[in-house]
Amino acid sequence: MAYKIPGSCVKCDSCRTHCPTDAIKVVSDDYWIDPSLCNNCEGYYPEAQCLTYCPIDCPLPSEPKKGRYKAETRPITNPDLFANGRNNPFASSILIWELCNLLAQRQSLPWKVEASGEPCYERSINGGRGGISLKITEGFSDEATILTGKEAVKAIESLDIRAACMHLIYAAHATALEKPWQQEFLINDRQIEEYLGLDKRKDLSKAFKLALIREIAIQPCLITASIDWPKQGKINGFSVNGTRLWHLLEIQHHFQEDELGCKYLVGLTFKIRAGIWAQYFLNKQGCKERTAFYQYGILPKSLLTNVMSIWQQHEGAARMMLWLLFKAKMGKEQRITVPTLMRIAYGEEKVALATQMREERKRLLKTFESDLECLNHYGIKPVFDPVTYPPEIQPLWAKLSDLPDDADDALDFWINDGGSDSRITDIGPRGKWNSLMNARILWFELPVGWEQKNSEDDKKKRTNRIKRTKQNEQVVLSAEQILAARKRQGMSQRDLAKMTGKSQSWIRDLEKGRLSAKLEDQALLRKVLGLA
Repeated sequence: MAYKIPGSCVKCDSCRTHCPTDAIKVVSDDYWIDPSLCNNCEGYYPEAQCLTYCPIDCPLPSEPKKGRYKAETRPITNPDLFANGRNNPFASSILIWELCNLLAQRQSLPWKVEASGEPCYERSINGGRGGISLKITEGFSDEATILTGKEAVKAIESLDIRAACMHLIYAAHATALEKPWQQEFLINDRQIEEYLGLDKRKDLSKAFKLALIREIAIQPCLITASIDWPKQGKINGFSVNGTRLWHLLEIQHHFQEDELGCKYLVGLTFKIRAGIWAQYFLNKQGCKERTAFYQYGILPKSLLTNVMSIWQQHEGAARMMLWLLFKAKMGKEQRITVPTLMRIAYGEEKVALATQMREERKRLLKTFESDLECLNHYGIKPVFDPVTYPPEIQPLWAKLSDLPDDADDALDFWINDGGSDSRITDIGPRGKWNSLMNARILWFELPVGWEQKNSEDDKKKRTNRIKRTKQNEQVVLSAEQILAARKRQGMSQRDLAKMTGKSQSWIRDLEKGRLSAKLEDQALLRKVLGLA
């Protein structure tokens, strides 16, 4: 049973100093008890310490508040994301990618411990010419120190993969600002609930949702980065030491009082500002002047809700989903090896252990195929390399994708399958693990909302590319077409060469298929041969 503090509190501070769970908070000189932390001192003391040390027996047993919360005046937040209902631009530089990996993969990453005892996650850039180093601090204030030793390990293990979703939400808000390294944005619990799909979770109390939102909103702001960026083209290199990626400037608590003056937390508003990294990687004006980058991608709203849905049962799939969000920005046909995906989903240590131990190998293989099926279910469909990832080592669910929908056809399918030498339900061949360690996925088919549909420039580029493709299809002439058209016109190779201003050997090579004409030459041939 949790407790609450009524308005008759004399504010002596005795209860707060004796609370073993730090559930008693002070906001604007008013005391209130966080119900998500208060547990009646169970496991610590035989009775509630706030009641024991209060000189006036002020704390009262908390009862569920009935009815709807009354509306109250709150600060105006930045506009909602996902105006089109599908996706929104977000900052997608390598630094944002690596922080997303850190929050999602946590202790699975190859952390290094410096001489000072500070664990850091490092990533080299441009073949080692530069690098990024990420560390975790004890708090989100600018004065907070870097954690070391067991405290750092504990903090890394306590990171929540759902905080990666909050990090992406921050990155989306930053793209809406002209100078995000100087400008702040406000985001409240109602917006976050809607982005993460928590507004549909009727099984969770308001207090639980607020506690969760506060926890995962803080975690991206605990990380500091040191950046050593080399010169790229006309953009000069730069170095930044120990800067926060996200500055959490303020957390505003919104309360509702009952008739006894007891405060109930009913809302949160976060004031966030991007770190100095945004001046180098999210700078529109600097990008135009060739002095900085403006790197952004498209954040699908469905990704946030999907990760929130599967993070417990399919954490490996959630990790891969977050990683593929950035990988997809590099282009569709990005070949990805199975070992790479496994290291992202489960960590280097687990993959190495599976290589050595048979039972671990069977367990990891089953989990990996289940996680791939989970991705496929949410529209992120793997396209297997037929050479290195043939059907015999593919997951059963992938083999069953060709099963006919019609009942009679399906029956014939299973009859034929049962009479063949190899059946679709056969277990994997010997050495399947070794084969998978050399297998590749050609790319992942992405669901609606992952494409960059928000940018007008991208639409124009895509339209122009389609036009050029159609033009190319229209003007491409085969060797047989050129030969047949020349003979219909009664021309010799020498005549055609004179009329086009080319050599006879060039015409001969075209008709033999030894070379292909350029687009402008194709147009000329069409005109001369009467094919235009």
